[in-house]
Amino acid sequence: MIGLTRRNLAGIALASCLVAPRASFARPGLIALDGFDAVSYFLDPEGQPVPGKPAFEWDWKGRTWRFSRPGNLAAFRDAPSAYAPRLSGYDPIGVLDGRIVDTDPQIFAILAGPAGEGLYLFRNREHRSRVVASPAIVAAAEEKWPALRKLTEDGAPP
Repeated sequence: MIGLTRRNLAGIALASCLVAPRASFARPGLIALDGFDAVSYFLDPEGQPVPGKPAFEWDWKGRTWRFSRPGNLAAFRDAPSAYAPRLSGYDPIGVLDGRIVDTDPQIFAILAGPAGEGLYLFRNREHRSRVVASPAIVAAAEEKWPALRKLTEDGAPP
């Protein structure tokens, strides 16, 4: 009988990782935008984002991005930073306050910022309303973002 020592457990864990399918590695947060299609935000900026499909996935900046159709995947692949959320997907109000604040990918706005038009995500509808009413918040948050980016684990979008 083999005793379960730390070394044996580590070996078993390593072996299971080597033969496990990719899906077993999925942890919360590794699918960008909770699986919503990043390009769909721009196709209907007043509507709701469209869920992506596992058949149309692409890995970029440590996240798996899903798309609803091949054309959206191709558009993202050609210019990912044009479609990925600005501020790495964190709430502009939080960034302006010097904090990293998680967001809801279904609460968003396409806004003009210093780098051109971009996707901004918000924690709640109140934050969205404040930023839409005062677009200068975006410019101020973008200015503060480089210093805060260092606090994120990898700076990758959600």
